[in-house]
This record gives sequence, structure tokens and C-alpha cells, in this order.
Amino acid sequence: MVIRSLKLNNYRNYEDMEIEFDPGTTILYGDNAQGKTNVLEAIYVSATTKSHRGSKDREIIRFDQDEAHIRTIVNKHDIDHKVDIHMRKSRTKGIAIDGIPIRKSGELFGIANVIFFSPEDLSIIKNGPSERRRFLDLELCQLDKVYLYNYINYNKVLNQRNNLLKQIYYNPSLTDTLDVWDHQLTVYGSEIIRAREGFIEKLNTMLDPIHKKLTGNRERLHIEYEKSVDEQEYEAQLRAKRDADLRYQSTQIGPQRDDMNFYINDIEVRRFGSQGQQRTAALSLKLAEIEIVKELIHDTPILLLDDVMSELDENRRDYLLQSIHDIQTIITCTGYDDFIKRRMTINRVYRVKQGQVYQESPLDGKSQ
Repeated sequence: MVIRSLKLNNYRNYEDMEIEFDPGTTILYGDNAQGKTNVLEAIYVSATTKSHRGSKDREIIRFDQDEAHIRTIVNKHDIDHKVDIHMRKSRTKGIAIDGIPIRKSGELFGIANVIFFSPEDLSIIKNGPSERRRFLDLELCQLDKVYLYNYINYNKVLNQRNNLLKQIYYNPSLTDTLDVWDHQLTVYGSEIIRAREGFIEKLNTMLDPIHKKLTGNRERLHIEYEKSVDEQEYEAQLRAKRDADLRYQSTQIGPQRDDMNFYINDIEVRRFGSQGQQRTAALSLKLAEIEIVKELIHDTPILLLDDVMSELDENRRDYLLQSIHDIQTIITCTGYDDFIKRRMTINRVYRVKQGQVYQESPLDGKSQ
């Protein structure tokens, strides 16, 4: 699986831009705030329909414009697929695959499997639980159509139930109607919990050996899924928490409240680990994510590294670069420095400056 090309129109700071990628390693370098990350973001949107930054479509469209376009060519199993995304300020985005419009954005998932790794991901261990849930949900939605279906429906029912809780505050006679939503919530929520448990179990099998290599066999790393409710008691717990739900006018238990905790040698990393341990655990998580995606899709994902090299020490950078030699990798950095040149084969290089992209020679950095 590889991205062959990307074309942008009125996307962030790009008026018109077209770029081709090598199946190996492509470098995008330049000063900060020139548009490097915007290229990676557009690839991520092409795979997931969402920005990794959480940006809304109207924030992505170029200033003073009403529409933006992303056109991506993805090669999967030696077949090219064209993904067109039309973003509009006043309406929902339009998506077409191979020229055929799709009705639901979820149909795009699986055309390209993308793993995004940015400096913010190095803080996933110590940040709030919403980021760790987001990591789980985005990966599982790319990998598992059933999970995507349950996830979409769960959130629809959850929003409807929360709206009903607000209405009951003013009209208590509606309380009995909660039973219908409770049942639907537990059906979809239980499937989400089971899928997350299975994914974390797979992650753990790959996480520990990677982390041992990164730490010279000194540390063991594992993840524990922290559920707010057991699926076997889900509906009963919803009923037991109903008074609290009505008081707070929101649902207090379910997958939207879950978390996952990281332990090094059985000590919780978020609370007691050093910053170095937290960053190493996050790197191990990303490398394990690559391996699990390979196993589940029987193909290689596309790796997007957004200025991560400058955030890692030499040993971690070495290990990361050694681990990604067999997959398409697109790297952004402020300087196309000797470190990268010495440690990996660079197949294509672009300099990014003020929303323009210039191809250069991988060997000497001179424009072609």
C-alpha cells in the first residue's frame, strides 16, 4: 500500500499544489509554518475523512475561499484508487472513490491505512484519557468496519440519550422512554468494549518486545484497559446510575468514559514514570501500532512522521529508522540534516517554502 500522489486546491496555505511520493522514503523539509504538516494532514484526511488536529472543514479551507479539494492516488494490491474530497464551508464534505460518490464517509476507511506520528503523540501517555480513546477509535475504525458501524451508532444513541436527559429536567414524564435508549446503548457499547479489549490484547503482544529492545531489556511495558463498566452488567449499571445521569444531564458510564493505562515494570507510567520513560513508552506504542496494522491488513501501512526526529534522542531515532525500512514513510523536518542522510535511504526530497513545494536531489539537496 502506497500513496502515489497528492493534489491540493485551496487547502490551508496551498492555492494549487501537486506532489508525487516514492514508495520508499520522501522528505519534506523547510522552516516552520511553511506548510509541511499541511501535506501530511491532507493525506490523513484522505484516509480517515478527519484532520489529525481535530480541525473542522471550514478551518482547513484557504482563507477567503469557500471550497477546497484533495485528490489522492492510492495504490493497493497493485491497483490504483483515486480519492477525491471536496470540502465546503457551508455544507458537509463530498467524497468520491474512483469517480463514484460515496453516501457515508465511513466507506472511505480501509482504502489507505495511515499511521500519523507527531510530537504531540509523545505526550499521549501523560495527557488526558480523551487522547488515548481517540487513538483507539481512529485505529480501530480504519481496521474494522464492524467497529466503525458500532462506533457511529453508539455515538448517535449517546447523543440522543444525553439530549433526552436534558429534556427530562423540564419534563419528568419522559423518564420512562430512557429504557429504549439504554438498551440500544448497551448493544453498541458492549461491542465497542469487546473490540477495544481485543485490540489492546494484540497491542500488548507486540508492545513488550519492542520496549525491551528500546530499553536494553531493562523494562517491561504493558497496557491495561480501564473500563467504566463491565459489558456483562452494562444495562443494570445504567439503571443504577440513572439518578446521577439525570442530575448531570449526561451519561456517566460507557466507552466514552474509558481509558487505558501504561505500566512499566508494573508501575503506572503516567503518574510515576519519568518524562523519558513516558516518551519511550509512546514510541513503543507507535511502533507496535505499525506491526499490528501489518498483521491485520496483510499489507504495510503508510507512515507519516511529522517533525518527530527533533523530539527523540539519538538511540530512539536510530531504533525508529531501523524499524520502518520496509514501509512507505513521509517525513517532515526543519532541516534535511546529515543524521537522516547517514541512517536511511532517501528516495525523494522536497523543500517547502511559503506554500510552494520544490523537488531537490536526495543526494545533495540541490533543486532539480
